[in-house]
Amino acid sequence: MPADLSKLSFLIIDDNAHMLKIVRTLLNGFGVHKIYDACSGQEALEILRNESIDIAILDFQMDGMDGLELIKYMRDENRMENPFMPIIMLSAYAEKTRVLAARDAGATEFCAKPITATDLYRKIGAVIDRARPFVRTKVFFGPDRRRHDPDKYKGPERRSDDPAQPNVA
Repeated sequence: MPADLSKLSFLIIDDNAHMLKIVRTLLNGFGVHKIYDACSGQEALEILRNESIDIAILDFQMDGMDGLELIKYMRDENRMENPFMPIIMLSAYAEKTRVLAARDAGATEFCAKPITATDLYRKIGAVIDRARPFVRTKVFFGPDRRRHDPDKYKGPERRSDDPAQPNVA
């Protein structure tokens, strides 16, 4: 990951003021200067409409519009200027169903609370250094949900770059 994050802008969305402060402090420690925060999904959407944000970090469970709804809205290219923005989901509930729900909504990464500087730094590094291609199907738009090495899979449903072979979506 690049050592200089000072040129990036971040949006933190969490309805817990204490968590907003923690994440802001961590980002400041990483050298980030341009940090916006929102206490709700609606406030976040207003910031996204008016500011150029590079990476969003948001809570899973919030009053009103929860994190999953917000991610789906943010991935809607008819509503948002940058539906490709990296999104890191935070949650105190890191059971597999929540991680999969976040992934299926279009989250780029998932970070469990209590958050540590190391974990957040790794997730930021992942969205910068190992950006995944975006996939569009009838029911999903977001970063490719597969994390395995596609060259190792040789089965019948392997996606292909060959236009003569149909892709499975």
